[in-house]
Amino acid sequence: MADVLSPLARMGHATHCKRCLTGLPASQVDTDPFKMALVFYCLGTLDLMGQIPAGIKDSEKESWREWIWAQQASGPGGTGFRPGPLMNTHTERDDTYHESSENAPQMIMTYTALLSLAILRDDFSRLDRPGLISFLKACQNEDGSFSSEPYGGDADLRTTYCAFAICSMLGDWTGVHVDQALAFIASCRTYEGGYGQTPFSEASGMHSFPGGPAYCAVASIFLAGQGKQLSESDRLRTLRWLIINQEPSGGFRGRTCKGADACYSFWCGASISILEAKGLVSELPIVSYIASCQFKFGGIAKSPGDHPDPYHTYLSLAASALYPLPETLGAATWLLPALDPLLNATRDTAEWARRYIGVEN
Repeated sequence: MADVLSPLARMGHATHCKRCLTGLPASQVDTDPFKMALVFYCLGTLDLMGQIPAGIKDSEKESWREWIWAQQASGPGGTGFRPGPLMNTHTERDDTYHESSENAPQMIMTYTALLSLAILRDDFSRLDRPGLISFLKACQNEDGSFSSEPYGGDADLRTTYCAFAICSMLGDWTGVHVDQALAFIASCRTYEGGYGQTPFSEASGMHSFPGGPAYCAVASIFLAGQGKQLSESDRLRTLRWLIINQEPSGGFRGRTCKGADACYSFWCGASISILEAKGLVSELPIVSYIASCQFKFGGIAKSPGDHPDPYHTYLSLAASALYPLPETLGAATWLLPALDPLLNATRDTAEWARRYIGVEN
């Protein structure tokens, strides 16, 4: 069986992400408004490939850190991180924003910025922790959901997950109404056990930043320490929905009657892991599908033959880290660092984040 599994193209994937950190290829320019998230997927891949710190020059790491810190901005809605500098109109200071700003801090970009800095082993001495807590407060809505920005924007399970992950890294939940947020999550649950991005939406693994509603819901519940409050019947129904979305190819689909997509190997696989049911799926089919999505010049695509991108590259590798192959298969090239499925980062990076981002630091 080991002979049918392609080796992990470590250097190719690392090179693909290094290239995207210095300049987006033409196929990726539409992701420019999400540049901070793209940086996280690139750095996350390098982290999983063991390229940080040994394989990266100190000058490069310092340059990336400075770029990320340059996106921290404060205003009446608290302090968070912007997607990047290209959206600035230069009508205000680079480190400030106001209600009419076109480039205010965003919840998802703040989550990815914090994890990116943790990957780079920053000491977070420049983090405005009180401002970050104020940012969380400003983004939460009356129904418990969180807007992407203090003055509005998308409000769905993605932003709820990011708010909970930030609270977990801070070790401080005073910036959110947890019970209201949990009620919002419950309202997104569908009859078959999955979750929609918003109430009354189709259960899906929506292909967006950061990703699948089922993962965002389940991870949020456990980040808040409320996993035991999930009834056994609800847990089993969610597991059933996740598992039936695995196709014979080994890949997972994001919704009923859709094709497999490599990123769902993480969104579904991580959810199964959090629900402590990894034994219900086999590692080899998951990794075999991911191996088939590798691009010969580096990077991993959503499906075999498609163009690769940092998003699918990182999430595919994260799924592989969660489902390591038995040594008997001889798949030594696929041995990756252990992953924290709740924060979606290597365990070492997650531990660094909680240690240095925490309010008691």
